[in-house]
Amino acid sequence: MPKIKDLPKVERPREKLIAKGAENLKDSDLLAILLRTGKTGKNVIEIASQILAKHSKKRILQMTYQDMLKISGIDSAKATTLLAAFELSKRALEVNDTNLTTISTAKDVVAQLTELRNSKKEHFVALYLNARDQLVHKETISIGTLNANLVHPREIFEPALKYLAANITVAHNHPSGDPKPSEDDLEITKRLVKAGKMMGIELLDHVIVSKNSHFSFKEKQLI
Repeated sequence: MPKIKDLPKVERPREKLIAKGAENLKDSDLLAILLRTGKTGKNVIEIASQILAKHSKKRILQMTYQDMLKISGIDSAKATTLLAAFELSKRALEVNDTNLTTISTAKDVVAQLTELRNSKKEHFVALYLNARDQLVHKETISIGTLNANLVHPREIFEPALKYLAANITVAHNHPSGDPKPSEDDLEITKRLVKAGKMMGIELLDHVIVSKNSHFSFKEKQLI
């Protein structure tokens, strides 16, 4: 792969950020900007891509200085730059953590979904929590009849990485009024538990709400 200076300007990470905005860059481009330079035989984009192929974003965020030095292409200067950038991001997300809502029980989850009790359509919602089980983000994943083939773990866990969530809780409503889980509900939960273990982001609970009651997988010891 050619050196960065030999690439057209529209393909250089820094120039792309200026032209398109950071939110529109690929993960490898953002990491390349932080790394700044490559090494003999490999430009910085190639190094960034290889790092992301071997390590999840969550794992990279959890790395220590010594962990980073073990990665080919990262020296002391690059490691300290990455650690400083990651720590600043974490602190920015927790600036107002004293005002964040704690989600520790199924009732806390239900309190976040009051608008769904009377909804005539099923809504699948994910609650993203920090290490203190405080709500940092809530996102509606899908609207309509819930089907195990339509809810993909990727759609649920991608925001967890974006918001640096340590754990997640998912929930959806049953317009029928009966919160008892269906076969699809059970299958979705199993898939999310498995995906969470692989990514290091625990699924704490799956709560089903209806007009007058709720069902918690955690309370029923199904998680």
